[in-house]
Amino acid sequence: MGTLNVAELSIEEFRALTEAEKSYALLDIREPGEYNAGHIPNATLLQRREIEFRIADLVPVRETPIIVVGDRGARARLAATTMAFNGYKSVCLLRGGYPAWMETGQPAVTGTNVPSKRFGEEIHRKCGVPEIDPQELHLRMARGEAIRVLDARTPEEYGRFCIPEGVNVPGGDLVLWAGDLKKEPGGLIVVNCAGRTRGIIGTETLRLLGLENVRALKNGTMGWLLSGLELEQRPNRATAGPSEMSRKFAEEQAGRIARSERVPSLPVPELRRLMDQRGRRTLYLVDIRSAEEYVSGHIPGFQCVPGGQAIQRADDYIAVRQSTIVFACDLSARAVMAAYWYRAMGFNDVYFVRGGVEAWKESGLEIEVGDPVKLVAGLERARGTARFISVQELATELSGRNSPFILDVGASREYGRGHIPGALWLSRGWLEEKFPAALSDLDRPVVITCPTGDHSTLAGATLREIGYRNVFVLKNGTAAWTQEGLALQIGLTRMLSEPNDVVLSASITGDREAMRRYLEWEVELGTKCEKS
Repeated sequence: MGTLNVAELSIEEFRALTEAEKSYALLDIREPGEYNAGHIPNATLLQRREIEFRIADLVPVRETPIIVVGDRGARARLAATTMAFNGYKSVCLLRGGYPAWMETGQPAVTGTNVPSKRFGEEIHRKCGVPEIDPQELHLRMARGEAIRVLDARTPEEYGRFCIPEGVNVPGGDLVLWAGDLKKEPGGLIVVNCAGRTRGIIGTETLRLLGLENVRALKNGTMGWLLSGLELEQRPNRATAGPSEMSRKFAEEQAGRIARSERVPSLPVPELRRLMDQRGRRTLYLVDIRSAEEYVSGHIPGFQCVPGGQAIQRADDYIAVRQSTIVFACDLSARAVMAAYWYRAMGFNDVYFVRGGVEAWKESGLEIEVGDPVKLVAGLERARGTARFISVQELATELSGRNSPFILDVGASREYGRGHIPGALWLSRGWLEEKFPAALSDLDRPVVITCPTGDHSTLAGATLREIGYRNVFVLKNGTAAWTQEGLALQIGLTRMLSEPNDVVLSASITGDREAMRRYLEWEVELGTKCEKS
């Protein structure tokens, strides 16, 4: 594929573009660790290794101007070339990348999902969202007071640990529980997340629905640990879910909010007309139900982003601000609340599907079951030219005297959990710049792997393009090696680049000092809002 002569945009030209409020996508293609350390405000992270997998969802219209941000190396130009090669017609580089941005004294931010977290702090301040301190909650629980703790995190997060006796109600589903919670006599309702944002938004959602005895747990599970309290490990607590009465209440209250706040809806015929404009109009279609509900049947073309995550991580899914966003759920309640919060965040063209999936079905239209087939840009082309090697063939080669060079291009976390013995790791985004220093012999056999075989197939095509003549891809990746019962090597044993392709939350690592720093950073976002 090589590199194209991609146009460059000066910082002054870029700032003029943002001030004109034109439609564009600003994509930072560096590693998450680099992005977390500092990035241009409102840039969407699309690390280079994920371009082929995510670009179609992030930038649905190929004529959309894309500004690519990297460092001063080759990655940004290579990333822009990949986008252009896959049909994007208006791709340019920010001249000098993020280093030039900083050198000219432009504003920058640290951390991830900054727009959503700043918004959470803004709601906390503007609406006076009530909180409860972890120590006070602990004392009241110890006294046997009637308290319901609702954990607004994802099921995966909840499954690791929770506040003692906490029940998992992902943030987007809280609206469905409001009727049952309102009917309960007295008692306190506490909403928590890992830190602050989802707890704040979840608490304010219940308050909008008429509940008064609800509080956000100050600083979430991190605050609980920093107060010297113990979390419940690996909870396995099933709940019956909200009653039909509560679901009906949610629909009624969401309808009230939609009318009073003028949240626009799309009946099915209008949704179909809008969907006919895909490819010409930037359109984000988002199903905010749980993954289980989504795979049981969804409107074709909608992607699954459970509601709490859609609000917490808006910049991960919406790369083009000047766009149309449509939310859907089973009926309307959850989609109304997602649309309400997105409009409050400053997105202008936001709708909910009136009647949701049920209305689509009642119109006699087809429902898609299961996960949609994910189209990966360039993957079929790379498969067509790849030379695959089976697990058995690789195992035989490794037992010989002249074993091949093995390169793992999966995520560093996956490599650390277990990789083929002797394999070196390199993030695929660094392949052209760092691999030649590790292997100068262009004729030595190289076997590339990753967990599934997709990233390694694309990496194999890249190595062939830069001159390696004996490149093989492990068929079905490291998963096939594991299925054969072959031994894995554990740990980050042989790294060709810094493992900053993943930024782990302090709540996962358990680093309490990192938790303090994170919470201070999040609160500071609100302080900056107050000063501005």
